[in-house]
Amino acid sequence: MKRINVDLRLLHLPKFRKFQSRKLSSSRPKLELEQESPHETAFLLGHVLDSYPDIRTLRTVHSRIVLDGLRCNSSLGVKLMRAYASLKDVASARKVFEDIPERNVIIINVMIRSYVNNGFYREGIQVFGTMCGCNVRPDHYTFPCVLKACSCSGNIVIGKKIHGSATRVGLSSTLFVGNGLVSMYGKCGFLAEARLVLDEMARRDVVSWNSLVVGYAQNQRFDDALEVCREMESVKVSHDAGTMASLLPAVSNTTTENVMYVKDMFFKMGKKSLVSWNVMIGVYMKNAMPVEAVELYSRMEADGFEPDAVSITSVLPACGDTSALSLGKKIHGYIERKKLIPNLLLENALIDMYAKCGCLDRARDVFENMKSRDVVSWTAMISAYGFSGRGSDAVALFSKMQDSGLVPDSIAFVTTLAACSHAGLLEEGRNYFKLMTDHYKITPRLEHLACMVDLLGRAGKVKEAYRFIQEMSMEPNERVWGALLGACRVHSDTEIGLLAADKLFQLAPEQSGYYVLLSNIYAKAGRWEEVTNIRHIMKSKGLKKNPGSSNVEVNGEIHTFLVGDRSHPQSGEIYRELDVLVKKMKELGYVPDSESALHDVEEEDKETHLAVHSEKLAIVFALINTVEEDSNNTIRITKNLRICGDCHVAAKLISQITSREIIIRDTNRFHVFRFGVCSCGDYW
Repeated sequence: MKRINVDLRLLHLPKFRKFQSRKLSSSRPKLELEQESPHETAFLLGHVLDSYPDIRTLRTVHSRIVLDGLRCNSSLGVKLMRAYASLKDVASARKVFEDIPERNVIIINVMIRSYVNNGFYREGIQVFGTMCGCNVRPDHYTFPCVLKACSCSGNIVIGKKIHGSATRVGLSSTLFVGNGLVSMYGKCGFLAEARLVLDEMARRDVVSWNSLVVGYAQNQRFDDALEVCREMESVKVSHDAGTMASLLPAVSNTTTENVMYVKDMFFKMGKKSLVSWNVMIGVYMKNAMPVEAVELYSRMEADGFEPDAVSITSVLPACGDTSALSLGKKIHGYIERKKLIPNLLLENALIDMYAKCGCLDRARDVFENMKSRDVVSWTAMISAYGFSGRGSDAVALFSKMQDSGLVPDSIAFVTTLAACSHAGLLEEGRNYFKLMTDHYKITPRLEHLACMVDLLGRAGKVKEAYRFIQEMSMEPNERVWGALLGACRVHSDTEIGLLAADKLFQLAPEQSGYYVLLSNIYAKAGRWEEVTNIRHIMKSKGLKKNPGSSNVEVNGEIHTFLVGDRSHPQSGEIYRELDVLVKKMKELGYVPDSESALHDVEEEDKETHLAVHSEKLAIVFALINTVEEDSNNTIRITKNLRICGDCHVAAKLISQITSREIIIRDTNRFHVFRFGVCSCGDYW
């Protein structure tokens, strides 16, 4: 809604006269005057009100209306109410309403809308209740507005009464009222009633169907929401951006089939809006498909759509998840050119993106240049340091956050405890847990407890970690037991490892990773019979080890490699260069870590199996495709699994041989390899 400033001096002249606009140096319209009638005075005042003036001008206009005896002019009254409501001054709008002696349906509708659009739902419903006393009959504009008040406030009792009123005056099956009823019943969880209203409507449009989709999606009836979308196709109602936005809750962490259905819906849309592009990017991100999100964003720009803040906050996490640093930098430049900051959401997303790409200095620059910071900003930066193994920097930043006057929340403590765990800061972690519970009186959640188990386990305190779990006030979840099992693998504690694995098999019987971990614990202890048994169990259950995959961005394009991948057009060159590197590594003392290979692979095949892990292929591909003058560019790899011991050793040696910095982000942390040394200090 565009507002203009009016030269206030003109409103203080004794009489208003015929006017015409001329530009002054101040860009405000000048009104030239000749004496005219009260009718034309009212016309001029109405013209000013139609421009939705600022509050100072509005109050001046209101004063002139009172002084010139125009308070009873219902047309000016309606415009005054709308102008005040647009500025969220509902109290002033109500005073104007009270000053109008004869109220018709239009005036009452404006008052109801003024309340509802500003979140005063109860007051809007109360005004509707006065209509009978004023002998005013509601119309097809009244009902949708008051039904919205019921929807937003969850007042189904009043909503049903309003439905009855609409039925009595013959409006319940009309398009606008029917849409309002479908929306109200759906949002209040009365889905059968919502469906019944839709079926009884004489005419339905895309809004009618979208309202039902929203109702199903918001009430976790995702299959029904998708079924309504399919029904729309059968009755030749085209999906629009609203349909896609309505579906978003239904396609979060859902099946590939459902994602593909929404993708088809999107690409079949005749005219795409920025909203529909944003929703499709959001669908990909909510289903762990960051590569597709990045590709779609690039296509959106190529099709001439200019991204907004929603587009950017959706795609920046995808840039971080895929290490698409060049696109992230490009978006950062766009944000600055368009002057979209200060904006906390965008700035926090930039910190997160740079952190996930391993660019801590850039993340810190964004953080330091923020005009204001919230707890999320501090937490994002603490997490960045923690994930990179810089625990001391993380805890120092936590102290600065406290000094700034902000109160750390539950998530801030999760990231700080995790930072202590990754850096081996055992005592600091214990102290922060105590600070959280004793000083800030935050009740530990399972995330905090899992961090403590991880902290103790990584530090070799496996038995203490197990006792900690036994003393927990809530039932441990998969993450807690998983942290303990991981610690047992590192520190070869077969006894407790078996206990943890047993719990995990009950909690997540289809998760193959826990079987593999237990198998590795047995193998490390030389208990090969148990290794074989585990493998037989996995085979009988149809479980397979999750295939490793790694993403690397080269020349602005993301390339994905799987273990043993030969599908890439440059596969021949990649494998030849990998052979050369392995020979150079062996000259430096490299011996393949066969413990990192699957234990049911024959010993002579293990070395070959290790050589084709996805991160090795991604590193070699990046080395081949980096031109000589860019030899100092960092190679950034994102992996979907924890890096194995052999690849960790190999990455250190490759960084030494090639004098290149290599950053690998796995599911646990960052590993920054420089000149044969990893930032984790081999504490991982």
